Amino acid sequence: MSFTDTGANAGLKAALRSGLRALCALTAGAAMSLHAALPAAAQGRISIISDAETEAMLREYSDPVFMAAGIDPGAVKIHLVNDKNLNAFVANGQQLFVHTGLITIVDTPSELIGVIAHETGHMAGGHLVKRREEFESMSMPVIASMILGVGAIAAGQGDAGMALIMGSQHIATRSLLAFTREQEASADQAGATFLQRSGQSGKGMLDLFSSMRDQELLTANRQDPYARSHPMSGARLTALEERVKVSPYFEKQDSPARVHAFKMVQAKLFGFLDDPSVTFNRYPPTDKSDYALYARAVAYHRTGQLDKALAELGPLIENQPNNPYVWEVKGQIYFESGKVEEAITAYRKSVELKPTDEQLHLGLGRALLAREDTDSTQEAIRHLQIATKSGEQAFGYYQLSIGYGQLDDIGMAELSAAQYYDALGAVGEAKAHAMRAQKLLKNGSPEWLRAQDIAMQQPPQRG
Repeated sequence: MSFTDTGANAGLKAALRSGLRALCALTAGAAMSLHAALPAAAQGRISIISDAETEAMLREYSDPVFMAAGIDPGAVKIHLVNDKNLNAFVANGQQLFVHTGLITIVDTPSELIGVIAHETGHMAGGHLVKRREEFESMSMPVIASMILGVGAIAAGQGDAGMALIMGSQHIATRSLLAFTREQEASADQAGATFLQRSGQSGKGMLDLFSSMRDQELLTANRQDPYARSHPMSGARLTALEERVKVSPYFEKQDSPARVHAFKMVQAKLFGFLDDPSVTFNRYPPTDKSDYALYARAVAYHRTGQLDKALAELGPLIENQPNNPYVWEVKGQIYFESGKVEEAITAYRKSVELKPTDEQLHLGLGRALLAREDTDSTQEAIRHLQIATKSGEQAFGYYQLSIGYGQLDDIGMAELSAAQYYDALGAVGEAKAHAMRAQKLLKNGSPEWLRAQDIAMQQPPQRG
């Protein structure tokens, strides 16, 4: 499955709550001033999507930066947020959220890597914990001043009371913004250091943040949220420029291959997320680039025009016969058009080209299940077991439950369902399926023990 909306599971919501809980400690008036600084995803329903190609690119960009920061890349979860705003943020310590808008708006890979380096600076600096401590230290004086203000109003001193309330909110907001600016500047410097350590230029970070500085000159309703949440002073930008320009890698440019792969990802995102008419305008028929072929193929598929989608993919595959993700998209187009055998052939090619990618195995496994014969189901389960090896592909567990059900292995079907709900953070449903699985699986077997672990877990603490 090349492009799937996975929704917002409870674990991600918990991460967001943890990262943003401190904001809720502020008074209503002060928090209102900071509403624009909240990630868009945190203000409403966060839509997490999954795409093998995009996530592989983000991993390629981020892992060297994480290692330069002394962070284990395997410990960092990267989530792709379906949101058109230019944004990225860290929550719950080592969870990085990247908006699709960031990927499609920036001009170069180095600009995107610069944002990742900046957010890694927050991660390495423990800024979420420090910010929470700062909020907590501010909240009591602010609340005390507000109580005094309310008391003054009750005593008939309305003007003095309102002055106390408004003054406390103003001080809290100013203190918070000053603290935020300090952390942002620190993350800049750390990010620049990590880029240099990993042999990369910080010019992309500088270019993007310079444009953010220009954003601050616009009215608030025309600013990008990332510019508002990352206040960019002239002094901060100057300090970043001085730090970045002394790097021996400052003039190092993105390789043509990296730029090409980046534009391919942008084209796919445009194709899947924009209205098809917008995609066709952005990539007119006269544009014969690989990116245009990719985007139009997806857009034609979304409008139900299979022949035209395949006509766009034909020359693209001729140009890039060893690109596993183009074959994956071809498999998805065939599968969603009801052509199972053609989908299996395309998905097999994608897995052959990149056998380490879990999502490619997931696509092939799902297509094989559609045959509904024993041999194909058994093969599908083998691929789906690879797809769920890391435990990050919740949809893979769902497909496994279908596969085991087709084989009448109800114990394993129940366990897979339990793992699916557990991955989504739906503890009640997970426990129910796990307890049913225990009754059907061999007592003490590895599968039985996995079911026991899920059945014995406690609901997460609400906060």
